[in-house]
Amino acid sequence: MDEYIKNIDLQTVSMQTLAFIGDAVYNVYIRCYLASHSNVKTGMLHKESIKYVSAKGQSHTIDDILEILTEEEMSVYKRGRNTNINTVSKNIDVVNYKRATGFEALIGYLYVKGEKNRLDELVKICIEKLN
Repeated sequence: MDEYIKNIDLQTVSMQTLAFIGDAVYNVYIRCYLASHSNVKTGMLHKESIKYVSAKGQSHTIDDILEILTEEEMSVYKRGRNTNINTVSKNIDVVNYKRATGFEALIGYLYVKGEKNRLDELVKICIEKLN
């Protein structure tokens, strides 16, 4: 995996690509968290994960970490939030969808940059706030 990650140039990669990666990374964190706290069927785990990984959940989650973001992280979030989006989910308004995209871009950025400790810290706060 590292060989692929090292080929992603953080100076030129699009915010949408970072959001694409961040969505998957955050989803893995949430699935692992839920699986570690419950031994229910996967259908129930998926249903529970929606409050965390949906655009609505991510839009609310970003509020819980905004005040502790570094300048660099805030810049990534804002660039992700302000990126041009061609489609929006039918279940959420444009503003919250863009906020969720910014959140995902930040998660993707930290993952690609190799900032695992910081990623762990931020995701832990997000999970705690949603519980």
